Amino acid sequence: MIVDVVRAVDTDGPEILALRHSAEDWLAERGIIQWHPREITLEQIRAQISRGEFFVARDRVQSRIVGALRLIWSDPAVWPDSDEPAGYVHGLVIDRAFSGTSMGERLLGWALRRSAEEGAQYLRLDCVETNVRLRRYYRDAGFVEVGRRDFGDVVDNGWFSVVLFERSLT
Repeated sequence: MIVDVVRAVDTDGPEILALRHSAEDWLAERGIIQWHPREITLEQIRAQISRGEFFVARDRVQSRIVGALRLIWSDPAVWPDSDEPAGYVHGLVIDRAFSGTSMGERLLGWALRRSAEEGAQYLRLDCVETNVRLRRYYRDAGFVEVGRRDFGDVVDNGWFSVVLFERSLT
């Protein structure tokens, strides 16, 4: 399958949200804590799209979205002490029908190239500390665990302790 990774537009919001909901449900069915189901709203996604943060992988033939991610250039909530230029990936989702097709790796590869083009030294991301399977996935993709961010008393508000990953672009 040939896909183009392009900046999301407002009309992509419902499809991105549907992918997110599908991922949330899949994780919840397996008892994997990564995201709280339905914690992100369409309005939040549309705001992120309007800021130019969301990118989608669109199938060239069917023109449908098969994956999405946010790529931002600072992340003080999760990486407060970071001064180096870096790209930060959030909300990476893949259509479950394309699980096992390396679509996630392809999107991460795109984010690596895009971040390098923007002059970043690192591509960074995080995942919930207890999500062992996702941690292994990121290590297998060449990311290194470089720390942990404990959100302490905000866990009740939907935040978890996360492991910080980065991959050098130099």
